[in-house]
Amino acid sequence: MELEGKRIVLGVTGGVAAYKAAGLLRLLTGAGADVQVAMTEAATRFVGPITFAALSGKPVLTDMWAAAADNRPMTHIDLTRAADAILVAPATADFIARLAQGRADDLLATLILARACPLLLAPAMNRQMWDNPATQRNLELLRQDGVICLGPATGAQACGEEGMGRMLEPETLQEALRAFFTPKSLTEKKVLLTAGPTFEAIDPVRGITNLSSGCMGYAVARAAAQAGAEVTLVSGPVARAAPFNVTRIAVQSALEMHAAVMKRAADADIFIAVAAVADYRAERIAPQKLKKSAGGLPEIRLTPNPDILAEVAALPDAPFCVGFAAESEQLETHAQQKRQRKNIPLIVGNLIQEGFGGETNHVVLFDDAGSHPLPVAPKTQIARQLLAHILALMEKK
Repeated sequence: MELEGKRIVLGVTGGVAAYKAAGLLRLLTGAGADVQVAMTEAATRFVGPITFAALSGKPVLTDMWAAAADNRPMTHIDLTRAADAILVAPATADFIARLAQGRADDLLATLILARACPLLLAPAMNRQMWDNPATQRNLELLRQDGVICLGPATGAQACGEEGMGRMLEPETLQEALRAFFTPKSLTEKKVLLTAGPTFEAIDPVRGITNLSSGCMGYAVARAAAQAGAEVTLVSGPVARAAPFNVTRIAVQSALEMHAAVMKRAADADIFIAVAAVADYRAERIAPQKLKKSAGGLPEIRLTPNPDILAEVAALPDAPFCVGFAAESEQLETHAQQKRQRKNIPLIVGNLIQEGFGGETNHVVLFDDAGSHPLPVAPKTQIARQLLAHILALMEKK
C-alpha cells in the first residue's frame, strides 16, 4: 500500500551490486510503484539497460545528450519534478564523492543536483573504501544536506573480503522505502514488544511450546518502526527475519523473555505483549534425555511462569500497555476479564480458529469504551489499525 502509485527514480551506478538493482526494480513495480531507471555509463558495464527497460516497461536514461536528441533536452530537470523520491542503488564511493561535491558531470548526477524530491542512497563498496575517512566525510556532508543513507550491511563482498560495505538486499531496500513513505505518527516514541512462542525445556530435546508463528508481533513491530518509533522486539523462536530498523532480542524461555522485557520496560512509552508465553514451565529440567520405561510415565512437575504483562503494567510510571488474548470460546468475556485482571487499557482478542499462525486475522479491540471489531484483514493492516487505536487512546489519556 505504501508504494502504490509512488513515482520513483531508481539510479544505478557502476558497482557489482548493480545486479541487485534489477531485483529491487522488480519488487518495486510489483508493489505498484511507477519506476524510471537512470544509469551511469559505468553501470551499463555491469548490467545492460535492456534488462531494466524490460522490467520497468520504460526506456532507461543513460545519457543526457541522447535525451536531448530525443527532444527531451530538460530531462535532468523535468524528471524529478514529478518524482516522489530518488533511490540510488548501488551508490558507489565515486558517485557519493561526486554528489558531495555538487558535480553534474553525467545525467544521473545532474538530475540529482536539480531534484525537487528526497534522495536516498544505498552505498555499496569494498570495506576499506567504506572505512576511508574521505568516504565518511562525503556521507556526513550529504546527511547534513538531508540525504538519507540506507545501509550498508556487513558480509561477504565481491572482492572476496568480509566487512562493512555490502549493499542492502532488495527486500530490505523495499522495506526501507515503505517506511520512508509511511506517516511518522510515532516519532520519538519507544515501543517495546514481545512476539512468537516461548520454549520451556523439559530435557535437552523436549519442551513445552505452541504454534505461534510470530506473524502478528512482527507485523506490529514493522508497522511501529515504519511510523518512526524506536522499536525493540523481544522474540521467541520463530523463522522470521527482523523487520527493517527493529532491534531484535532473541530468547527461548518465558524467564528469558521476562528478564529481557523488565530490563527495558521502564524506558518504553508503549509495551505490546503479543507473544504467546507458556503459562507453565518444568520445575526441573532433566539433564539427560528422558527415556521410556516399563514403570510408566515420567513425572514432570510444572510451575507457573511470571506474568510479564501484569508486571510491566504494575510498574511506577508504566508504559501504555497492550495485551493479546487468543481464545477458543467466549472471546469478549475472557478478553475483558484478562484486561481487567492485568489492569491494562487495551487488549486485542481473537479466536484461535480465525487467525492463529496464519497471515490474516480477525480481531476485536477491547478497552474501557467496549469492543471494537476490525474486519478480517492481513496482519500487516491490522497492525496499522492497532497502532492508530493506541495513539487515539494515549491522546485521550
